[in-house]
Amino acid sequence: MRRFTLCLSLILLAGFSPSFAAEQTSETNERLAVQLNKQPAADLDNDGILTLTEWKAFAADQQDEKKKKLQALLKKQPQLDTNRDGVLSVEEWTVAANRLRERRAQGESAKTRWLKENPPTQANVNYGPHERNVFDFWQAESDSPTPLVIYIHGGGWVGGSKDSISQGHIEQFRKAGISIAAISYRYSTIAPFPAPLRDGGLAVQYFRAHADELNIDPERVACYGGSAGAATSLWLAFHDDLADPNSDDPVLRESTRLKCAAAYACPTTIDKATMDEWFGMTVATHPAIYPLLNITQESEIYSEQSRRIAKEASAVTHLSSDDPPVYLSYGNRYKPLSADHTPGDVVHHALLGKKLQEKAKETGNTVIVQTDEPEFTQSEDAIDFMIRQLKN
Repeated sequence: MRRFTLCLSLILLAGFSPSFAAEQTSETNERLAVQLNKQPAADLDNDGILTLTEWKAFAADQQDEKKKKLQALLKKQPQLDTNRDGVLSVEEWTVAANRLRERRAQGESAKTRWLKENPPTQANVNYGPHERNVFDFWQAESDSPTPLVIYIHGGGWVGGSKDSISQGHIEQFRKAGISIAAISYRYSTIAPFPAPLRDGGLAVQYFRAHADELNIDPERVACYGGSAGAATSLWLAFHDDLADPNSDDPVLRESTRLKCAAAYACPTTIDKATMDEWFGMTVATHPAIYPLLNITQESEIYSEQSRRIAKEASAVTHLSSDDPPVYLSYGNRYKPLSADHTPGDVVHHALLGKKLQEKAKETGNTVIVQTDEPEFTQSEDAIDFMIRQLKN
């Protein structure tokens, strides 16, 4: 929030002429009116007029809130406190944010150059009727049909695109003789569940229906992604086959079942009540849940209908003994959720993977959960896991 400063001398009118005081008061009111348009919440008594007292109180609250957020960030990234005084200042955060933007810009430039040198075999091809049902495809060089990995992007089902695929992953898969595709899908703000997840299944069906022309093996198809893309990948891995054998559309007659799947920072459940139970507390609600479940209020999350939809959207609900092996990576040490946690801390917490793994032990499924805990001894990462599963 941009904060303007009002000189105290404008308020101390005793030493000025009445006309000067009137001019300054008018100027102050004009500035306050401008701020009211930008920050309507500053009108604390909701009378349509922003007073100087209200503005000062609002600005102070905003500063306090900013300090709290900076301190919460400091707990996660103590290296940002460059002067080691135990306080993350706005200046320190600004420097760090600027460096991050510079690194991202450099990374984007490098990726742009890489894509020019390694363009997709096919780009922006439709796999479904919606404008976001598009994919890019990099074909592995092979005389025989190759396995296929489909990348499903993250973004809470409300953002992101196929362009976020890692160039390193593309190189790894193609070097191993595996073709790779990256898809976009409908956001939940366009169409709520099941649309965003079902689009992932439609992409699987499309590639199977076009296996001959793309030189891919329809029996060796995997999905992977991060966050929302991870949840969709596991949902497809565990869900009963979505094929419609009676459909007039040959694509929809194809299977959605996978050979394997991998997931980064995966929310294995979308059901808020289940999360509360698993963490032993009422956890923060991630805003992405609302459009996915087609609700707008916190009070609706625990309704019978919302819970039914949330469970149907959750990968853990569908796990059964005939499902393929999966690999979940959380990339951080498992630790209890803190009292000042964020919604992202909840949905990306390793506990969600551990709970899926517990159920897998009961059903006999292979569910690997990777964290940076010392006892984790798995030598392969998620990409190596998929390569091994698809090449065997």
